[in-house]
Amino acid sequence: MARIVIIGAGMSGLAAASRLATLGHRVTVCEASGTYGGMVGRYERDGFAFDTGPGLLPLPAVYRDLALKTGKEPLEELVELAPVDPESRHLFPDGTAVTLPNASRGGVSQALDAAFGAGSGARWSEVMNHGRTVWEATRRPLLEEPLPADRAFLGTDPYPVPPATGLARLRRPRPWTLRDVAARELGGHPGLTALLSEAAIRYGFAPGQAPAGATVLPYMEQSFGVWYVRGGLRALAQAVHRRCELRKVEFRFDTPVTRVVVEDGRARGVETADGRIEADLVVSAMDAGALHRHGLAEWPGLPPERWEPHGVPGRFTVLLALRGPRPAGTVHRTVVHAADPAAEEAALTGSAPLCERPTVQVLRPDDPALRPDDAHESVVLTATVPAQGDVDWTAPGVADHYADRLLAHVDAAGLGLRDRLLWRVVRTPEDTRRETGALAGALARPALAGTSGAWLKPANESPVPGLYLIGGNTHPGGGLSRAGMSACITANLIGPA
Repeated sequence: MARIVIIGAGMSGLAAASRLATLGHRVTVCEASGTYGGMVGRYERDGFAFDTGPGLLPLPAVYRDLALKTGKEPLEELVELAPVDPESRHLFPDGTAVTLPNASRGGVSQALDAAFGAGSGARWSEVMNHGRTVWEATRRPLLEEPLPADRAFLGTDPYPVPPATGLARLRRPRPWTLRDVAARELGGHPGLTALLSEAAIRYGFAPGQAPAGATVLPYMEQSFGVWYVRGGLRALAQAVHRRCELRKVEFRFDTPVTRVVVEDGRARGVETADGRIEADLVVSAMDAGALHRHGLAEWPGLPPERWEPHGVPGRFTVLLALRGPRPAGTVHRTVVHAADPAAEEAALTGSAPLCERPTVQVLRPDDPALRPDDAHESVVLTATVPAQGDVDWTAPGVADHYADRLLAHVDAAGLGLRDRLLWRVVRTPEDTRRETGALAGALARPALAGTSGAWLKPANESPVPGLYLIGGNTHPGGGLSRAGMSACITANLIGPA
């Protein structure tokens, strides 16, 4: 039996704790805040409740595996899962609307033909087939296995770029970006381009910078589906926390770690305000950059600038408490696309001011647990924006002004939310930074192949023996499912007691 200290009780920390305790280890979790869940937070007021982080669950198989490996009950006995169908409704600047089914690529193709004209669905399907090629090439090394020591093959984008023809054969080939895919394989169609870009922007990638292999992101969603947890995703965090308690994991809340103790070249525990906690192994679910920058742990030979989050966007969220019932026929997820995609990308890359009418995700779950009664509705607006530092979100009036712009933008698309507003709560990347320790409140992006490995994450085995890294800023990257995968990979690296 090893004594293991886990830094952070976010979803990766909870998942790792439950797995390691099931393997027979003695696990203590130190959490700086007063609760668990990390990004999977909850805001409650006047009978309304909101997820303050992710609102939907892709790849529920990750948490199904966690439930089965750490106890006898399947995930469906711990939480109520429901597929989100239709998966989304998309509203475009020219007034076009398209509703996409969940986990049905054929249904998506038919919907696109109906909205954009015959042949649109076939074009989109071909790009998704290329996304499948990326999935098959990278699924194991980027999602299921430790990051290999020899990563050279992951520096090449597996997206099948067609061979150059004509004079283009004489030029030095340049790796394709997602923008190239849209221009050359979707014909620059504005609606199809917006669909492809939306998935990347939601994960914090600018289309002109993301490798072509980022097509794997919409491929995964459309192939494997998107799910909702009744009561909000906070219910999932509660279920995993209960599993930890059943496995005798010790939690120490309001206990920030001030240093990882390294003696004789190996992690031997952690220092806290309450004293030292001895350990045979330390697993950090803390933002890896913050862990290094704040001097909690030293990475031999790694320059501090490696952790700087320059150019990584954050998330801006508006929680809306509305009077009046949820209208009949309302879909769970609506996407109002950017009025000027070029302006949105320029804002995300730091070369232009905030985009006044960006891509906005609107979540409207039909869930009685999130509203005081059926005469009210809770709604969450989310946009990807520059992180704290690129924009000063703490400056007077900045956040409220931007919330006004988002609400006007979605209402111009026909949602009619402003006239029903009782109150709202605005959350910026600075709130994310303050509550979770994430550098600048920036998004943790998924790992992707290509660009000579620039989109890879630090390995789960750190350069310090006995210190392991999990969570969104380590392999295999950001997102709720990948947080669970990082815990699974690390538990397998440590092995049973």
